[in-house]
Amino acid sequence: MIGNWSYPTAIRFGPGRIEELPLACREAGISRPLLVTDRGIAGLSITERALSILEESGFGRALFADVGPNPTDRNLNAGIEAFLEGGFDGVVGFGGGSGLDLGKMIAFMAGQSRPVWDFEDIGDYWKRADADAIRPSVAVPTTAGTGSEVGRASVITNTETRVKKIIFHPKVLPKQVICDPELTIGLPPAITAGTGMDAFAHCLEAYCAPGFHPMSQGIAIEGMRLVRKSLRRAYRCPDDLEARADMMSAASMGAVAFQKGLGAIHALSHPAGALFDTHHGTTNAVVMQAVLEFNRPEIESKLALAAAYLGVGDSFAAFSGFAAELHAELELPSGLRDLGVQPEAIDLMTEMALKDPCAGSNPVTMTRETTRRLYQLTI
Repeated sequence: MIGNWSYPTAIRFGPGRIEELPLACREAGISRPLLVTDRGIAGLSITERALSILEESGFGRALFADVGPNPTDRNLNAGIEAFLEGGFDGVVGFGGGSGLDLGKMIAFMAGQSRPVWDFEDIGDYWKRADADAIRPSVAVPTTAGTGSEVGRASVITNTETRVKKIIFHPKVLPKQVICDPELTIGLPPAITAGTGMDAFAHCLEAYCAPGFHPMSQGIAIEGMRLVRKSLRRAYRCPDDLEARADMMSAASMGAVAFQKGLGAIHALSHPAGALFDTHHGTTNAVVMQAVLEFNRPEIESKLALAAAYLGVGDSFAAFSGFAAELHAELELPSGLRDLGVQPEAIDLMTEMALKDPCAGSNPVTMTRETTRRLYQLTI
């Protein structure tokens, strides 16, 4: 369970490797890091440990934690201000997807003169950025879900429009990653379940997305196998280090794989998160079953092969049944209403979902009628 990987970036994987954080900073070219995390884990022992490791190695002790479950432009502006005022030269993103996403964006935007929305993941907008002004970052995930540690983009909510935007640049990818499964052992069961289903959704949608990308295809299906093997174990036995390591691997694999594309699961989930601040992975889990049925005409044969590889059968129905059983065993909510989503917002969410970049790579074309129907089925 120990390895040094360089795909897609340098990854230090294994229990106890948080101790190598100073070395990772050094190799990333960072001498004065700002540790960025979210409010939920700012006061936990794992955060204190990371700060102490940095301080004891002469890297100072600086923390920015004004980050909510779904990072916003306001969080970003506050983080940039803290970064510049403190004279930092790099970022350590620490935590779940929110802390990692915002940490990457602070490093990206601290030296830019244009607004963040100018770098939305559309066409070649990323070329507008001053690449030489991008600060280096190190990523340390403490959940096994988003895979943001190996991503070249971040999701930021525009507080004026209440829309989630994907901001992309190749150099947003952290220069060093530390994946230490010991950091995830204290996760509450609900967070283990929600983040684990996020990893599963990434692998599933990447696997089903149209287009030719055999590398992503292979990574995605093996990521799903690891989820099938270990998510229930991590949920039931929080200190099962092997299961935690498998899930941390699956999370990174999902984010690598979705270079191929995502789909309706994420297109539906993003508006709910932007409007109602729902947990992203849990939202993905809630809409997953309806999206599988919607996409069935285009993905039936693919998921029959996946079912066989996962060892759950040899048909679409077997795969769908496995996903439903996993949802039930993890005691996840049955509908979006349980997450605070209001039915009155369906029309607005429908319009937002259709504009979401993930909608374009769904196997079946999303229309206003079918998208609204999917929300009605999952509310």
